[in-house]
Amino acid sequence: MQVNSLAVIYFLYGLAFFSMGLLVATEGGRAADRRLRMALRPLSGFGIVHALHEWIEMFEIVSLPGSGLNHNLIVFLKLTTLAFSFLSLAAFGSYLVLGAESTWRVSLIIPLILEAVWVFGLLDFKSRYPLHELSAVTDVWTRYSLAIPASLLAAAGLIVQQRTFRRAGMIRFGQDSLWASICFTWYGLVGQLFTRPSKLPPSTFLNDAAFQEISGFPIQALRAAAAIGAAIFVIRFLRAFQVENDRKITELQGARLQEAHQREILRSELFRKVVAAQEAERQRIARDLHDETGQSLTAIGLGLRGLSSNMTPRNKPAHETLKHLQSMTADSLKELQRIISDLRPAQLDDLGLGAALRWYAGRLHELTDLSVSVEVTGEERTLDEAVRITIFRIIQEALNNCVKHSQASQVQVNLTFESSTARIRVRDNGIGFDPNLVGFGQFGRSSLGLAGMEERASLLGGSVKIKSRIGYGSEVSAIIPYHFTHVEEQS
Repeated sequence: MQVNSLAVIYFLYGLAFFSMGLLVATEGGRAADRRLRMALRPLSGFGIVHALHEWIEMFEIVSLPGSGLNHNLIVFLKLTTLAFSFLSLAAFGSYLVLGAESTWRVSLIIPLILEAVWVFGLLDFKSRYPLHELSAVTDVWTRYSLAIPASLLAAAGLIVQQRTFRRAGMIRFGQDSLWASICFTWYGLVGQLFTRPSKLPPSTFLNDAAFQEISGFPIQALRAAAAIGAAIFVIRFLRAFQVENDRKITELQGARLQEAHQREILRSELFRKVVAAQEAERQRIARDLHDETGQSLTAIGLGLRGLSSNMTPRNKPAHETLKHLQSMTADSLKELQRIISDLRPAQLDDLGLGAALRWYAGRLHELTDLSVSVEVTGEERTLDEAVRITIFRIIQEALNNCVKHSQASQVQVNLTFESSTARIRVRDNGIGFDPNLVGFGQFGRSSLGLAGMEERASLLGGSVKIKSRIGYGSEVSAIIPYHFTHVEEQS
């Protein structure tokens, strides 16, 4: 029964370290800290190789006498796997304790020194002890010279890592690292101090038999418990890598959102400047056309009228030509006034947005016989120029599309001033269209006009929606946020 219990203990002992080593091997490369990534490689080697050593111990216990196992081969495998595993554990602790990148190469000297001491001891014991006692002596010496220092180095390194976690604000993972350090301390100081009996002091009296007599359970059970505890806490602090990656992803997403927000602010500011420049250029052109071209056409008309009044009725062909030229001049002057109004209606600056919309609706009715009704509800605000121009241009573009494409006879324009937004609705009784085709540019310049409305609205943080169905007319609705300033505050 005791033999079977030891076999189970060795199995669980090895399974704990094997699971730890395998998980460290698969997850250790995700650590952002290069020092920790370098340290976790030998820890993975320790877990897997040390598990192999414990399973060899288990296999030796459960094997039947006379099974043909080579005793010398088993002793050699146990010794080499035990030594290599603890040298790997020493390398893990050295990497963590000597954290600076400049000292990483120095950290490799510690396992080499331990190995040299171990090999020197083996050579010395070979000549001092008989062959039948050498197996026990070498096992005890390996635990004294390698296991205890390596376990204490690992414990010290985990304490260093615990401080690193705390500085990074990952206190919970720092606690896991601290508990893993405690487990390795018990595993090294107690678990490796009580060895199998041998001629090498102090194993002559500090051995597994003495431990069982004192505690009532085998030293292998304490080693297994410490191993399971160390494995659990090491595996737990490996989750810090996922937390760290998630935090970096969150920071990156936040930076990208901030960058996108800044780009949107710059884009909006650029739009305001572009709109201001466009409107300033429109004003300049309208003023130049009115002051120069308009006056010239007016002068030409007056001159033609004076010339016509001074001509004798007998020269009828010349008289008809002058009348025709007068008519052409008057038409050109009307067309020039229409162009000036389209460039920048003076009513928008002089009378406000509502009056400018009513004037534009009346002019459309004169030119096209399209009946346009304008309804403005809510308290009209003193709007920012960019907002005022955007609202006017969206409605203007919607009405122009009605004139060009809808074949409508009536259009209803509603402008509602709310507490923080202006709502626009332009509804016609025309033939309608398929909005999906407009998205693919089937309506030529019409789709560009709709896209322009959406662009103007979005750059001010607003939106435009277009509803239409063939045979049922169209509706353009928009929401434009604004920041208004009362005239009293300005004064």
